[in-house]
Amino acid sequence: MTTLQVDTPHGPARAELHCAAEGRAALLLGHGAGGGISAPDLVAATHGATGAGVHVALVEQPYRVAGRRAPAPARQLDAAWLAVAAALGEQWFAGLPLLFGGRSSGARVACRTSVDGEAVGVLCLAFPVHPPGKPEKTRQPELDAVPVPTLVVQGLADPFGQPAPAPHREVVSLPGDHSLKRESPELSRAVAGWLDRVLRPLD
Repeated sequence: MTTLQVDTPHGPARAELHCAAEGRAALLLGHGAGGGISAPDLVAATHGATGAGVHVALVEQPYRVAGRRAPAPARQLDAAWLAVAAALGEQWFAGLPLLFGGRSSGARVACRTSVDGEAVGVLCLAFPVHPPGKPEKTRQPELDAVPVPTLVVQGLADPFGQPAPAPHREVVSLPGDHSLKRESPELSRAVAGWLDRVLRPLD
């Protein structure tokens, strides 16, 4: 494991690199609004990805690195994320396909930046379709706007809602709620299998 500091327009971010033996691609994963990169679903996704021969960078946004709990505005999160992706793509993952992903708020960032960051796939863990009890405030358009293969892993009891499948989007439903603390082996297998299907044509 290697930990790096990466400069962004909104302060330094941090990336924790977990390298795979093969290195067929790289997956950048972001954390939730109030949590960090040690969340159980991010750990499980990292195990699945590295087992499938994909490097993983767990990315801490600048507000977390600075010790703040309240998340930055979306435009700042997106700009910082794209800066980290560009730096890692140039310095560590040159020539490799990049995939974006994250849990909750991090999944939203991955979706919103997937086009500008030229991601070949997007992994969403516990995508917050809407605030609890407010289905009218949907974030589904952010998910629908992603043009590349997408995997959403969602807890069946997630109060943030359930995303719908689409032609290029798979939805895997697991027991549990928004935290996705349970069923880590199943989550790892789902991520590994999806990555293999997405990357096989690119190998």
